[in-house]
Amino acid sequence: MNKIALFIIGFLALIIITVVVINLPPKSKKPIMPQEIPQETAVVKKTGFKPAPDFLLKDAGGIERKLSDFKGSVVIIDFWATWCPPCREEIPHFVELYNQYKDQGLEIIGVSMDQNPQRVIPGFIEKNKINYTILFGENRVYDLYGGINAIPTTFIVDKEGNLVRKYVGYREKGIFEQDIKELL
Repeated sequence: MNKIALFIIGFLALIIITVVVINLPPKSKKPIMPQEIPQETAVVKKTGFKPAPDFLLKDAGGIERKLSDFKGSVVIIDFWATWCPPCREEIPHFVELYNQYKDQGLEIIGVSMDQNPQRVIPGFIEKNKINYTILFGENRVYDLYGGINAIPTTFIVDKEGNLVRKYVGYREKGIFEQDIKELL
């Protein structure tokens, strides 16, 4: 009788383990690193534009800035970090684009995803001669934009405040310049 009881207990344990494994939630996806994103699939062009979610974040000077403060301008919103090589490669492009198109209505907002932006951003701005707005990011803002799983992630916002493009991964200056020219 002991063998039968052990067999039944083992069989029941196997059934319980199978049911638990089948009902486990799926593993969360590992964030995609920028270099893993194929360039040809990383562009999302939107039609039926929706409004860009507004946010309130502090800049390096401690001043609170809202996206809605820039309404009436074409806005590039770039989610980036100082430790991200592709992000750092795009910065000179943004500096040049801002110099070239700011008088025509371009604004660029870099949203830092660094862990301690108050400590690392001011020196980074100075060292890299960044001339556009840099804000300290927060999780709630990342969530507003659908979750930022890879950086750089860049959004283009038209003069009416609508999201018109999303780019994941590094892009050449010409890509952004083409969008700017279409929207100004």
